Amino acid sequence: MDMRTTTLPNMLDSGSRPLPLADGPELREALKAANLQTLLMVYVHLTHDESMLETFKVHIHPPYTNPDYVMPQDCIDDLHEKLVHVLTTPGAAKSEDPPIELMQKMMSVGVGEPVTDEFVPMVMEQGGFHRSPVRKELSERTPPPAGFKVLVIGAGLTGILAGIELERAGYEHVIIEKNEEVGGTWWKNRYPGVGVDTPSHFYSYSFEISPEWNHYHPHGADMREYFRAVADKYDVRRNIRFKTMVHSLVFDQDEAVWNVTVEDLNSGKREVIKANAVFNAFGTTDRWVLPDIKGIESFQGIITHSADYDENIDLKGKKVAVIGTGASSAQIVSTIVKEVDELVVFMRTKHWMINNPEVKAEVPEPVKWAMRHIPYYKEWFRFRVFWFAADGLYPNVVKDPSYPEDGIAVSALNEGMRQYALSHMHHKLAGRPDLIEKLTPDFPIFSKRVVMDAGWYDALVQPHTTLETAGIAEILPNGIRTNDGKVYELDIIICATGFNASSLVQDLEIKGRDGHDIAVDWADEEERAYMGTTIPGYPNYFLSTGPNIGPNHAGGLNIVSESQVHYLIECLDEMIARGARTVEVTEEAFLRHNKRIDDQMKHMIWTHPKSKSYYQNSKGRPVGPWPFRLVDMWNELQKPVLEDYKFD
Repeated sequence: MDMRTTTLPNMLDSGSRPLPLADGPELREALKAANLQTLLMVYVHLTHDESMLETFKVHIHPPYTNPDYVMPQDCIDDLHEKLVHVLTTPGAAKSEDPPIELMQKMMSVGVGEPVTDEFVPMVMEQGGFHRSPVRKELSERTPPPAGFKVLVIGAGLTGILAGIELERAGYEHVIIEKNEEVGGTWWKNRYPGVGVDTPSHFYSYSFEISPEWNHYHPHGADMREYFRAVADKYDVRRNIRFKTMVHSLVFDQDEAVWNVTVEDLNSGKREVIKANAVFNAFGTTDRWVLPDIKGIESFQGIITHSADYDENIDLKGKKVAVIGTGASSAQIVSTIVKEVDELVVFMRTKHWMINNPEVKAEVPEPVKWAMRHIPYYKEWFRFRVFWFAADGLYPNVVKDPSYPEDGIAVSALNEGMRQYALSHMHHKLAGRPDLIEKLTPDFPIFSKRVVMDAGWYDALVQPHTTLETAGIAEILPNGIRTNDGKVYELDIIICATGFNASSLVQDLEIKGRDGHDIAVDWADEEERAYMGTTIPGYPNYFLSTGPNIGPNHAGGLNIVSESQVHYLIECLDEMIARGARTVEVTEEAFLRHNKRIDDQMKHMIWTHPKSKSYYQNSKGRPVGPWPFRLVDMWNELQKPVLEDYKFD
């Protein structure tokens, strides 16, 4: 088994250390380095002292409204000393959690804006303050019948989660994984600079908040180790069949089971597994192909895709081309620019680049110490990170009717974000009007995925870097020829050309009841589902991150995955409690939901005439984004609307 990884000790913490803590330099340094708003939340959580909220609330603002505000030093000193007393004095901290009303008040003060009632349950879960009980221990619940089996496809972020939650709910299950280890795209992707746009302390399971992230935005090695550590802790691997590929799902109406044909990739042997329910938990970010460019097979140097990158490739002193200018390309280019002799970046499309100073910032050791040792610090820190990466960003993607339909922005807020991005670009590319002209997008910001600047602009202004926009005519044995006849001699070509997102289930054959065939039902790119999760005609079949459930304005895939896995088990529990064999969304509910999606999408940035990205199909219909808020998605996936389902 290929176990290449960067080992991070104690990736999962067993929990905050018991109080009291020792009053020493480690504690004092941690308090100096820690986030003040988070420390305030910790203090009030441990003491229930609301007076401190009153003292601090005039000094706390959302970071985007008053970023240069400096909190008075006497307030800081007072908070530190009070925290030292509570953390180091036996019996000074209360043993019980604050009441929910106080928690909500703390949340609102901590972020400097109201956290209203509708957000509280989601935040309690996503902040790691609350986790649903172990279902199989609930006496009033009908347990799954003996032999009832759920088959999960994929052991990435969602598949691992499904294994954990199905075990807690008492469901026998098997996970089919084509790779040799858990982690999905984060196991396979090893290109230079690979990382995550979503902040580390949120891009993880709400019930497993790691204190050991090395960076505020996780690197690929961090993600690999995190998922391996979670799989170890919950003994997930015992239910995984590695190096196995699913080829087809065929529903047997008489037996009410799915016949799942799988192949052992080591031996080539195929077999059929009978499953009562199927959860398709594989994503679109592990299916790649080299670009269709004339002559690509003739190149005599090294040619690779970012998703299949070999870490043993030696770039030092080489002439290297990177095809593509999206998120992966930006990470690669920023990382390799100082190592290569010549670098040519072939731009296919433009992207908006956002300045986020934290995207490469390391987490200081004193902050890690606070995460490990100070009770509730990591939970309140996660809450804060999540809050500012969530629905507060939603207005950016909603069209203001007063703005021109084909304009460069869709609202005043959207225009403000565009100006912010332009200001950063002009600052970084001062003196290079040629690059500014080549790189400035002509579409609204957020209409396609924004890219974090982790050194992209700095790399492009290097004297040995060329940004080529002429387009590739063909790949030659020794390099690339552009459409205007220029030839670049190259040793290595890295294709950062994205993934095959044209079909959410790719080549997987899925045949439901009464002749339903996903290849027919989703023909002509008409991919649709109910809540991105269920489809009429396919009983007991559930999708993860299906059509129109993507958190494309904010948040992370992890919140969608947790919500959908919860929903899967809710649906199965209801079916079993009724003594039924199948659960299936009705055609009426499916049509009503998709009309609702289409109606709302008219008001969203992804239907702007200049919006073109993998969020949409080739006809321009947005098939990826959820057009409502994250809190709406979370609330609607808490329990199925029973009238929208039929149970047989």
